[in-house]
Amino acid sequence: MKKNYLFKIAAMVAAGILFNNTVKAQTTKQGEWRLGIGAEAALPVGDVSDISSFVIGGTARLQYATSDKVALTFTSGYYDFIGKSFQAFTTTPSSVTTRTVRENFGLIPIKAGIKDFFGNNFYFGAEAGAAIQTGGSLSRNTSVKLDVAPAVGFACKDWDISARYENMSGDGTISFVGLRAAYSFGL
Repeated sequence: MKKNYLFKIAAMVAAGILFNNTVKAQTTKQGEWRLGIGAEAALPVGDVSDISSFVIGGTARLQYATSDKVALTFTSGYYDFIGKSFQAFTTTPSSVTTRTVRENFGLIPIKAGIKDFFGNNFYFGAEAGAAIQTGGSLSRNTSVKLDVAPAVGFACKDWDISARYENMSGDGTISFVGLRAAYSFGL
């Protein structure tokens, strides 16, 4: 089921790129401000994949071009980790109770970063900052985590598509591999 969602997202991204007739050779112009509103889809990896099956979210990214090939970014939004169902047991001296639990939790990323463009419209990106946990039993451990995210992407006049690995650490690690598709416009 996860593969069907990723395939549909990838197909939509590819269609958007193929049918976008506003592609220009240069994505950034020195001194230009841009804002991108994006949809996120990801698969948890590592220990968090034991309790979460999928991540969905949305982010806003403010970008300032320091040159025609380098841009500084500020990103924030929300990631919702969809919980897996599992059996929880409660024991008392007189009984054992079983119930099915499915617990979602969320993260609010606040990151600053850089995009370095190479070739036509392709870029390497890196972001670092904090992620604030919301909801779920995981938030009882540490509510703020260090967030780092390397990425590779494609940006044109109206669209910014990227793939990244994101790692949030601090009293346990939460990681995922994700895609971001964003509509981008100049300010």
